[in-house]
Amino acid sequence: MKTPQGLQALIEDGVIDEVLRPLKSGKEAAVYVVRSGGEVWCAKVYKDMAQRSFQQRVQYQEGRKVRGSREARAVGKASKYGRKQQEAAWKNTEVDALYQLRAAGVRVPEPLGYFHGVLVMELVTDAEGFSAPRLGEVELSPEQARDYHRILVRQVVRMLCCGLIHGDLSAYNVLVGPDGPVVIDFPQVVSAGGNNAARTMLLRDVNNLTASLGRWAPELLDTWYGEEMWALFEAGGLHPESELTGEFEHDERAVDLDSVRHAINDAREEALIRQQGREAAAEAD
Repeated sequence: MKTPQGLQALIEDGVIDEVLRPLKSGKEAAVYVVRSGGEVWCAKVYKDMAQRSFQQRVQYQEGRKVRGSREARAVGKASKYGRKQQEAAWKNTEVDALYQLRAAGVRVPEPLGYFHGVLVMELVTDAEGFSAPRLGEVELSPEQARDYHRILVRQVVRMLCCGLIHGDLSAYNVLVGPDGPVVIDFPQVVSAGGNNAARTMLLRDVNNLTASLGRWAPELLDTWYGEEMWALFEAGGLHPESELTGEFEHDERAVDLDSVRHAINDAREEALIRQQGREAAAEAD
């Protein structure tokens, strides 16, 4: 295929040998399957900042560090230079998160490197060597759903122990490889200790996964893993291998349980609507 403009520099520098095919394209980036040194990888080409909205990112960027005082002032003033620095930081955040999480044993793609604004990383495949499907695209048995939920809750715990929250986790940011689920897409990753909305985002991430997998194993819908792990995290008692029960005793004096339940149900309904929309689109194709 014709080499996309965003990947031309990588070919000229010998980072990749050829572009095999497009893999997917979304609001933030386009992903291609590439060959490098006899191995197949994927390359994530971030779309130009003019094509995307910074307003949608404000809640995610709280607590992120800016490298220098000049850059911090420019970002604060929303100058043209500041917007470029903000754009660079948005891309670098995903790269840094992948390296950090991979080192911590989280099931994420292995990064090869970051070249000319392009992230080159492992291509997650299924047992036959084809591009792995998303979790929201596969049918599961109750046993598989429970197993995948257990694995994914463990990944969220390990991320939280690194001080990070995915921030946009759902069945469509999880790939199903031969050894189980792999978490992808981290440009919006959130600082657990520096973002005022961290708890809300963590609960949303966990509830999205529970809602999706609860379709196959309904008993999961009565669990409270997000609340349990956040309470342990706040108390300094959360560890990568902490044993969770999914049970949580709410303080009825401080928490409006009806509001909590409504928020969880909203997240689950949203996940179901997204699933139904994708299924309808697939049938139309």
